[in-house]
Amino acid sequence: MMRTSNPVLSRRAFEGVGSFSAEDTMTIQGVVNKSLVLLFLLVLSASWVWNKAFQSVPFIGPQGTGAAVSGSVYPLMMIGLFGGMIFAFVTIFKKEWSNVTAPVYAVCEGLFIGGISAVFEMKYPGVVMQAVVLTFGTLFCLLIAYKSGLIRATEKFKLGIVAATGAIFVVYMVNWIMSFFGASIQLINSSSNFGIGFSVVIVIIAALNLILDFDLIEQGASGGMPKYMEWYGAFALMVTLVWLYIEILRLLAKLRERR
Repeated sequence: MMRTSNPVLSRRAFEGVGSFSAEDTMTIQGVVNKSLVLLFLLVLSASWVWNKAFQSVPFIGPQGTGAAVSGSVYPLMMIGLFGGMIFAFVTIFKKEWSNVTAPVYAVCEGLFIGGISAVFEMKYPGVVMQAVVLTFGTLFCLLIAYKSGLIRATEKFKLGIVAATGAIFVVYMVNWIMSFFGASIQLINSSSNFGIGFSVVIVIIAALNLILDFDLIEQGASGGMPKYMEWYGAFALMVTLVWLYIEILRLLAKLRERR
């Protein structure tokens, strides 16, 4: 039984889609190509918001520009955040639409990523480039580890990642609900040893989700899934990469605060 902690790459994602001729089936190269398209769209929209944020006022230092960045970019971030959520759910439940909904999701996520990255960069100069390098470095290293067999997606491994990701989701949901009442789980959001350790654990879990994604995409391709599932697989990888990038960004920010 195949499992994955990425909700968009669950076993059910590949059920009920039928079989197709060889030229109309999902391939690994097809997923790679679609992933590059989604990444391009995400970077394009993120760059637009990023430039808008830095052009809003002269750059006079982290403390002097934080409010201006939030004021000019916040609406775009919210459009990206909620738009991304909407199109993510549409893609999950209507996989055959993923050739349209996945690119729209990537554009929406770019709006959010560009805005949040600008806010962090204003406060911690240089942190965004570090987060980008670490994110893609992690992707590359885990891909090599997976292809070489160094890390295997065994059933116990999958079950452990599923459980850990579920626990993280519950903690984040509780923290989100508390925010409506002006509160939060300060311990996990702080730059204390516990807060940094918590972020390290989340980064590791987010990174290990990539292994599960690689495994299920490979099985989907070998199982003769339809061509549109290439877009779905690329969308799933993008979900994990966005999560990993944001968590690395938060971890680096906490480490900067400790200086």
